[in-house]
Amino acid sequence: MEWFKKKKEIKTEKKIKIPEGLWVKCDHCKDIIYKKEIEKNLKVCPKCNYHFRVVATERIAQLCDEGAFTEMDRDMVTTDPLNFEDSKPYKKRIQDSVESLEIKEALVYGLASIHTRDVVLAVMDFSFMGGSMGSVVGEKLTRAAELALEKRLPFVTVSSSGGARMQEGMFSLMQMAKVSAAISRLKETNVLFISVLADPTFGGVTASFAMLGDVIIAEPKSLIGFAGPRVIEQTIKQQLPANFQRAEFLLEHGMVDMIVERKDLRQTLFKLIGHFMPLGSGKTIAQ
Repeated sequence: MEWFKKKKEIKTEKKIKIPEGLWVKCDHCKDIIYKKEIEKNLKVCPKCNYHFRVVATERIAQLCDEGAFTEMDRDMVTTDPLNFEDSKPYKKRIQDSVESLEIKEALVYGLASIHTRDVVLAVMDFSFMGGSMGSVVGEKLTRAAELALEKRLPFVTVSSSGGARMQEGMFSLMQMAKVSAAISRLKETNVLFISVLADPTFGGVTASFAMLGDVIIAEPKSLIGFAGPRVIEQTIKQQLPANFQRAEFLLEHGMVDMIVERKDLRQTLFKLIGHFMPLGSGKTIAQ
């Protein structure tokens, strides 16, 4: 009887409900971190320094002076040249991405300033169909490069992409040559082109403009390559080295010029622009 009496006296513990969206699991160290702490740290894990992916609007806010970004060609959208449809129509995929994000394509570009230095900035957003490069992305990149050429302003790109957009077939692949040709005109006229590679940068983006920068910068631990490691291993029938396609591996083998943490990226861009294109060497937006 005493046993039953004690059993009744046991208090049941109340389950504490934790609101969803307050905590984030780090993809690298697997620790659970307070979301606001990560956001305050520019979307970088404070424990292992893992750099989370950021959307285009966040990247622009991190790099540009406050209120100093003027977007161009915002309403440019694809015409779906192939009337492509797989599990769902291509137009529906575009519509879904537009409705869930604040942008209408996988690339945002415009006039900006970084610590008062005028630049043309183009930022890719992996959240929009994997940051894939279709005809609109290629056209925007080309126009951005031409704008930099016209105003003789440094051209800065931030890449985060899975490569060419399969839903546009050959139209997508043609953008590689188109954008590369526009970049070559910058080099002919000594207009600085800085390419920043974020996680991940792959496929036709890596194989074209992303690796043509006068200075190529990568964020720590970013995956950068053309084909995925599994495809490469199956092709060459060999096991790949540790950290293959990570930014650190590419730096060691001379494929990128430097690795810069996100907190230092804005200042690094400012210093590079000042070194390669000192004030007085070209026009500014104000002129």
